[in-house]
Amino acid sequence: MDVAAILSKIAETANRDELIFPTTTEIALKVQRVLDDPDCSLDQLVGLVRADPLLAARVVAVANSVIYNRSGRAIADVRNAVSRIGFKTLRVLAAAVVVRQMEGMARTGAHRQVAVRLWEHTAHVAALCQVIARRVTHVDPDTAFFAGIIHEVGGFYLISRAADYPGLLEGADGSLLAWDEGGAATVGRAVLKRLGAPAAVGDAIESLWAGYLTMPPQSLGDTLLLADQLAPVESPLSQLAGVGREGTEAKIDVALDDETLSSLLEESAADVASLIDALRA
Repeated sequence: MDVAAILSKIAETANRDELIFPTTTEIALKVQRVLDDPDCSLDQLVGLVRADPLLAARVVAVANSVIYNRSGRAIADVRNAVSRIGFKTLRVLAAAVVVRQMEGMARTGAHRQVAVRLWEHTAHVAALCQVIARRVTHVDPDTAFFAGIIHEVGGFYLISRAADYPGLLEGADGSLLAWDEGGAATVGRAVLKRLGAPAAVGDAIESLWAGYLTMPPQSLGDTLLLADQLAPVESPLSQLAGVGREGTEAKIDVALDDETLSSLLEESAADVASLIDALRA
């Protein structure tokens, strides 16, 4: 099987705007478009969020997570939830709905299992990105959260097309090595373009594909790469490529002023767990 040729063909399909999302993602995509309008109103956004039960549930869940609810006062309505998290986080959650729906585009049971594991990896990376941005790299946490949410969209699209190429995702014998050696970037760029990802986020994901981590970490790309390495749930596509990490968690630590990365993450464990639970809602 010429995996590299298959990946190029899949990327070409996405580049031709033939990427078809499930109909349930249309409201989430519309939220993204409305947020691009500088004159968008809270009422307009609340109405859109209420129209999508999945997005509404996720917005309320995140608003009640530890990071956004330091007072401990739970809320149950969409308007107060949107007001609490803000428009930037709402954009992230709209993207999360799109990515989660892409998980459901897998057409076989085996491929759905891969997609579910990939979403679990994505949720961990996104939550870690938010915390690492706040506590370590000091880049914008919402942008980091967004980068974590969409960093594997190319992988989800690959899984959605895998049924057209029998054997592509079967077995962990390194048959997908081309994915790790540039295929992820080839497909990922096409899908990110289709989603209209901001340039800064695209650059951060490019850094992830390049695999170069600056120490101490400083940039958005460092934030994403570090979160990807620290996530306890590894990308199943990396495992299928035969280049997965040994064990369940990378052993990375670095001195940061008077603390270490591991100590900061340990202090933030509740924040990470709360965000992951909210993304699973």
